[in-house]
Amino acid sequence: MLLVSTFGRYLTRYFARTMLSVFGTFFFLVLTLDFVELMRRAGDSPLATTPKVIQLALFRAPAVAEQIFPFAVLFGGMFALLTLSRKLELVVARSVGVSAWQFLQPAAVVALLIGLLSIMVYNPLAAEMKRRATALEAAIFARVGQPTSGQDIWIRQRSVDGQAIIRAAAALPDGSGLSQVAIFAFGPEGGFSERIEAREAILYNGYWELSDARVVSATEEPQSYKTYLLATTLEPEQMRQSFTPPDSVGFWSMPSVIERTQKAGLDTTRYELRYQSLMARPLLLVAMVLVAASVSLRFFRFGGVTKLVIGGVAAGFVLYVATQLSEELGASGIVNPPVAAWLPAIVGTLLGALALLHQEDG
Repeated sequence: MLLVSTFGRYLTRYFARTMLSVFGTFFFLVLTLDFVELMRRAGDSPLATTPKVIQLALFRAPAVAEQIFPFAVLFGGMFALLTLSRKLELVVARSVGVSAWQFLQPAAVVALLIGLLSIMVYNPLAAEMKRRATALEAAIFARVGQPTSGQDIWIRQRSVDGQAIIRAAAALPDGSGLSQVAIFAFGPEGGFSERIEAREAILYNGYWELSDARVVSATEEPQSYKTYLLATTLEPEQMRQSFTPPDSVGFWSMPSVIERTQKAGLDTTRYELRYQSLMARPLLLVAMVLVAASVSLRFFRFGGVTKLVIGGVAAGFVLYVATQLSEELGASGIVNPPVAAWLPAIVGTLLGALALLHQEDG
């Protein structure tokens, strides 16, 4: 087997070094550009000192650079194969009976290992850094008490008083509560009890604390309260995790977050899509290796190096765009999350293998 031979180990080290070098280069570029952008924003905030800006850039870079793994494998694979062809090492390998499928085994294994390490080790670290970056950015740039923007939030809860449906305009930045709240409360037997409108709702253990609340019931005149308490079974930690962005949740924590979000009565589509996308990443990286190989093996025989390289880059970008489009369809609920996450990787792998079969075996 080529992988355990001397030549196989040489190819494995070479592909790994090339792909990781490309990723390191992209990571440095992302860090530099983000630091420059943060320094531009720092002029509007007296709290944005240079050490804090550097720390914020370091916290933000891993999560942003995580999106570069497919391109690092694509460009690293193309560069490695082109270099090996230029040095005639692949020509010598072919002359002794080593096929393209055999000397692509180390590249595919390296891509697979990079994908596994990226989701099991890199992703949890990047997610933790993302959470710290969000908190630090809010402390430096955001206004105190400013709610996060987005679509209306709906929560269904149960308590000793019955059921309640909560609608809020946004979650507070620290995840401790909601702003611009409207609550429809129902009694234990299911009958409508009251409607509550409040400027803000903070979740504590066992109850919501509503500020500037106005209560309208079916049997009494509307009443206004500076503070109004509503029983709940939700927990503050559950609340904070329910409104955590998917890219701020690590791979190992995702199943528990999905379960808690379901218990809170919130939509789990984004988290399920993120989880499935992470699991599909190793296969997507293998697809990138096949795309790189389909444009990097035969240029010495046919010429047109520039056209082939541009074609490979274009094919990689098309696959990446297809992945993003599929994820958007999955996030909107049009496509099932597992299908949206796995389909681009599977189709990309099959098309890459088909191109190589046509190129190598006619």
